[in-house]
Amino acid sequence: MNPDWVDGYFSGLRAALDRTEKEIGPDVERLSQWLLEAFRGGHKVLAMGNGGSASDAQHFAAELVGRFLKERRGLAAIALNDNPCCLTAVANDYGFGQIFRRQVEALAVAGDVVVGISTSGHSANVLEGLDAARKIGCRTVALLGRGGGEIAKNVDLAVIVPDDRTPHIQEMHIAIIHMICQRVEETLFPAQKPHE
Repeated sequence: MNPDWVDGYFSGLRAALDRTEKEIGPDVERLSQWLLEAFRGGHKVLAMGNGGSASDAQHFAAELVGRFLKERRGLAAIALNDNPCCLTAVANDYGFGQIFRRQVEALAVAGDVVVGISTSGHSANVLEGLDAARKIGCRTVALLGRGGGEIAKNVDLAVIVPDDRTPHIQEMHIAIIHMICQRVEETLFPAQKPHE
């Protein structure tokens, strides 16, 4: 038998999962289609976030570049928080708010998909990066929580987890990332076998 606090955590997680499942399906499908269009057109995905969301951005890029479930060619994806030298140089020279904008300006081209991840929806540096991406002609997407915040008003597609608790928002973001990776693999590589 589980301690009460274990059952309590899982109860909250199940509630977040149920609400998310009911509300985000069309947005996840739209995001999947945008990624498919980008990859078919020779474009890439750029992802960014802070803290735990930085790890989610890295996780997303790794699943696309490496593999999710199938043995297949790598797909072009970059996590913009991966390079500490770049992050610290830009933060030192221009301020922490510019760490993603500067990289988007350097790496993104029209037709790319730029994904910002923020549990609060208020990460200023993520908003700056998405703003730069929109000006270049990229499709801008955000994985968010807590109603979406300021970022939701400034992207082409906001996928908002209907929860206010950071851990559960992060857990839903990973589930969304995994769903998208599975959809992309199954669509682009139908004949490829799963990794054993």
